[in-house]
Amino acid sequence: MEPFDLSGRTGIVTGGSVGIGYAIACSYARAGMQVVIANRSHDAGERAAAAIRQTGGDAVFVPLDVKSLDSIDAHVSAVMQRFGRIDVLVNNAGMIARKSAEEITEDDWDDVIDVNLKGVFFCSQRVGREMIAASKGSIINISSLRSIKMAPNRSVYAVSKAGVTNMTRALAYEWGRYGLRVNAIAPGTTITDINRQHFETHADELADILRTIPRGRLGEVSDYCAIAAYLASDASDFMTGQTLYVDGGTTVC
Repeated sequence: MEPFDLSGRTGIVTGGSVGIGYAIACSYARAGMQVVIANRSHDAGERAAAAIRQTGGDAVFVPLDVKSLDSIDAHVSAVMQRFGRIDVLVNNAGMIARKSAEEITEDDWDDVIDVNLKGVFFCSQRVGREMIAASKGSIINISSLRSIKMAPNRSVYAVSKAGVTNMTRALAYEWGRYGLRVNAIAPGTTITDINRQHFETHADELADILRTIPRGRLGEVSDYCAIAAYLASDASDFMTGQTLYVDGGTTVC
């Protein structure tokens, strides 16, 4: 369908070299978007962009550390210099501290909040300025099921993702008059290359999680691609400020 066509658009995907970010970047490239992989790791970022190009997509790597405002400014400047526009920003980069609340240190708190909340805000701000100048743009934040449904050893992560959900609403409210849309995707528990081995060796934990998912399976990174494409496209022109929970039904339990 024509409203879902992303040809001629430029989009940044933070944390775009692995997992959900990489899956979204690949789907955007297949839909015709010029994709910018934004990562701290040069090797991982270059490999991801090269893999997309090998399948016929248009992708480049531009380094980014979302914890550094100087890095964010340099990244946005480089993308604007190269492409002259930023149509889509996916704030996907994130981290988690798997500790009980009584064990969390100040460094744990700062690391998670700096990436998951501060980084999302200032990437949105810096890219948002360019979008406001162009009178259009779509920002897509990756929140989490844990923004509203708790689990053990996720306290700081849950706080950060709840902040992302409310930030989505706040920025949508402020920037709607400029032609910008700001929405979020909240994935459920998802199998990735990072946690696959963990679940394979912790069958009891996996069974407990599956009992909370009406669909009876974990999410796959591909489960979020069509929704990310929808939010990037003109098909979602009248949607802003929303968080879409893609969790196999966990939030209804």
